[in-house]
Amino acid sequence: MDIVRHIPDHDLTHRLILATDLDGTFLGGTPAHRDRLYRWLNATPDALLIFVTGRDPHFIADLCASGHVPTPTYVIGDVGTTIAEFRQGQVAPIAALESHIRIGWEGKAELVRTRLSGVPGLWLQPASFRHRLSYQYDERFDRSALSVLDGLEVDILISHGCFVDILPRGVSKGPSLQRLIAHLGLSAERVLVAGDTLNDLSMFETGLHGAVVGGAEAELLAATSRLPRAHRCRHHGAGGIIEAIHAHGLHPNPPEVPK
Repeated sequence: MDIVRHIPDHDLTHRLILATDLDGTFLGGTPAHRDRLYRWLNATPDALLIFVTGRDPHFIADLCASGHVPTPTYVIGDVGTTIAEFRQGQVAPIAALESHIRIGWEGKAELVRTRLSGVPGLWLQPASFRHRLSYQYDERFDRSALSVLDGLEVDILISHGCFVDILPRGVSKGPSLQRLIAHLGLSAERVLVAGDTLNDLSMFETGLHGAVVGGAEAELLAATSRLPRAHRCRHHGAGGIIEAIHAHGLHPNPPEVPK
């Protein structure tokens, strides 16, 4: 399925700003639902697309180069520790929005690596990290072992039942998205956030319109159960995003709701 990529015109009013996780969310759901959502985004110039993901800039650039997904205008990557434009096929960090992240992470990476090096069942992911470290774990891992990081001024995020992200204190997807929205002068009332795992929770905690897509982690469902704008979708992935656009009434000409 090849999709003609489209970059929204900033001179147009953005009726919908879709800020979406990738794995299990924007890249999830049935092929038919993905095709419907992607084609609608490419044909709708007043819809602004932002990727908000744990994936690194190289993965995002390769994904967009494939031509199978619409091209975002902005990217929040690395679980919120990268805030960037997407231009000329590359993730281009916005220095003014990342300065507090860079300062908060300064000198932390080597300390984290050293302290976690001997933890059983925990290993560093083979990826390029900017302002965070990401680990995987198996059944040998005991979460209490993370106490070795006490006093380092970092946040620990466990998700997917197998990942541990170490982030600068106070930095995650939600706060970085809010920072970008404010920087761009966008209307928060036009934003729809979408996700499926616990590392998306901070997006829903912003109070923005939300799509907790079908098949979401039980932990995310429990954590968002009392958030009135976190719509629980019946459909998985892209189908859930379409469903939530309708549920929140965010566009006058939305894509056809999945059956």
